[in-house]
Amino acid sequence: MLHAEGPLLTVDVGEREASTTDIDDELSQFVGGRGIATKLAHDRIPFDADPFGPENRVYFATGPYQVSQMSFTGRMNMTGLSPLTNGLLSTNAGGYMSREFADTGYSVVEITGASDELLAVHVTDEGVEFEAVPRLEGARTSEVTEYMAAEHGLAPENIACIGPAGENLVRFGCVMTYESRAFGRGGLGAVLGSKNVKAVTFEGDSRPDLDLDAETMSEIHRTAATADDMMKRQGTTAGTEFINDNFSLPTRYFSEMSFEHVADIGGDAVESKKYKKGACSVCAFACKLPTKDEASGLVTEGPEFETVMSFGSNCGVGDVVDVMQSNELCDELGLDTISCGDTVAAYLASEDEFGNAELVHETVENIAYREGVGDLLAEGVARAHEELGVENWSVKGMEFAAHDGRVLNGQGLSYAVANRGGDHMYTTTLRLEYDGVIDPEGLEGKAEVVKEREDICAFRDSAIVCAFGDKGDYVDEGVHETLMGCDYEDLKSMGARVVEMERHFNNKRGMDRADDVLPYDLPDFESALDEYYELRGWNLDGTVPDGTVSEYARADD
Repeated sequence: MLHAEGPLLTVDVGEREASTTDIDDELSQFVGGRGIATKLAHDRIPFDADPFGPENRVYFATGPYQVSQMSFTGRMNMTGLSPLTNGLLSTNAGGYMSREFADTGYSVVEITGASDELLAVHVTDEGVEFEAVPRLEGARTSEVTEYMAAEHGLAPENIACIGPAGENLVRFGCVMTYESRAFGRGGLGAVLGSKNVKAVTFEGDSRPDLDLDAETMSEIHRTAATADDMMKRQGTTAGTEFINDNFSLPTRYFSEMSFEHVADIGGDAVESKKYKKGACSVCAFACKLPTKDEASGLVTEGPEFETVMSFGSNCGVGDVVDVMQSNELCDELGLDTISCGDTVAAYLASEDEFGNAELVHETVENIAYREGVGDLLAEGVARAHEELGVENWSVKGMEFAAHDGRVLNGQGLSYAVANRGGDHMYTTTLRLEYDGVIDPEGLEGKAEVVKEREDICAFRDSAIVCAFGDKGDYVDEGVHETLMGCDYEDLKSMGARVVEMERHFNNKRGMDRADDVLPYDLPDFESALDEYYELRGWNLDGTVPDGTVSEYARADD
């Protein structure tokens, strides 16, 4: 099985020390990306760690595909103990940093400890430099980029950084790269903030040379370049009106299921503001959305569909420029747009202020700096909903994505059992239900679908390939088998081990079936849970049996 190559680099920011460890055996089992990072996190983060404590660790990792020139591979992974969900969590970002990271020659970079002053950590193939950066305290992401360019000659693609939200330990603070690309979900930006790390940069000239089939990669690149796909024009917003009209677009903090102003924030509205093409590293699909509003001078990238929901329909805001402004604020302040938008929507519900875009933008700023009500909202919906007097629209502390489980019942089951909670990318079961491959209604047979999709997505995030390439039209099973040099069932089995390690870690932190819940009822939900656990070989209380992971991860201790 093909896998990433290179040692683990451990960076202790408290001791200002760095060391390397040979992890070839682990890479041969877990490929790279989310797989190897989950293996290391499971084995090296104490089960009782405080997410904001020095004992928590953050992992940056690429997969084998990041040394290639194939479309759909401009992504990389981050893993750590989430302050939002209180469990092990992985998230990934697009852009251009994955190749810069691969050039360092490391397969994984681990950040541990806690610094007594604000730091930038510079990782190269020649070593690690620790730079005190007190002048960057409170800096927005674009200001960090400007500083790194002026002082170190580094480009946006070399940089991963946090904004004020991460410094202020907002539980959904994210890590930004290339200024507008986010390691978005789960609050790992706040973990870097707790370690007093403002930025980590990567550069070098030591990219591994892996044996990847050149003809297969060239064919994928040609297909991506010539495909007539609406997403190349409108990104993920292409289906906004279709979803609103035929399924559900969460509106006014999930109290309604369609939005009357959808045409003013959907795909056509976003495309009308797009002023050039945008892509991730070496990708010919070019589905990104550089947008500009000529009247106000606002320039941003996006919004994507999830942001159109969270800051548009869910906040009752029907002007695409207002949604663009929310998107830009989150990028600059370092905030996950889904969790932030949903949390703002909860606040608007409590104040009966849906549609007040000015209040939305003011509240986003307050969250990032923990000012006024922003201090409460910075904790997220699960921790703030009682004081706000609204329902808790989250799973395991993770705010919901746009794809509504009340209509897409398989996606609803996925949200419930996902180790990282209410995030759509953990399985993308939604895709099968939107396309009519499976009936959206009911849960019969859905447990098997969700399990298989979890395994596939865990491998996808380890290789790493973009979810848009992994839809089946581009990087399909045959492509993976050719490039990885093994049977696809072996890749799914690897993904299953990753899911199981995440679950085992979370079990050790006290999470079980009682956490696999939804804020709404689905037909035969408890039976579907039983079936899911049985397919996984887990106990019916949602826990991994003792000794199960001992063959490939830290034993049950």
